[in-house]
Amino acid sequence: METRPKAPIYRLELLKPVPPFYLRARSATLSPGQLVYYGPMPSFYGIGEVIKQEDKFVVVDFRGTGMYSVHLEALSPEYLIPIPAETLYLL
Repeated sequence: METRPKAPIYRLELLKPVPPFYLRARSATLSPGQLVYYGPMPSFYGIGEVIKQEDKFVVVDFRGTGMYSVHLEALSPEYLIPIPAETLYLL
């Protein structure tokens, strides 16, 4: 049984990679319901919705939108980039 990475359902190539701990990643305040992406490689996780913040981690529901079909993941906020409103409608 061959498993190939699935094609993302969003146009993730429009999201620019942002290195962890970059100023844009550090200055973001994330709130529940906000749409974000994994900054270093947007295509890995896809686009997700912030569920909650616990201690030093943010729980995000990616709903399997990326190459790795990740659903729920707890990540450090330095890796998450909010999706700008001007880009959201293009995706």
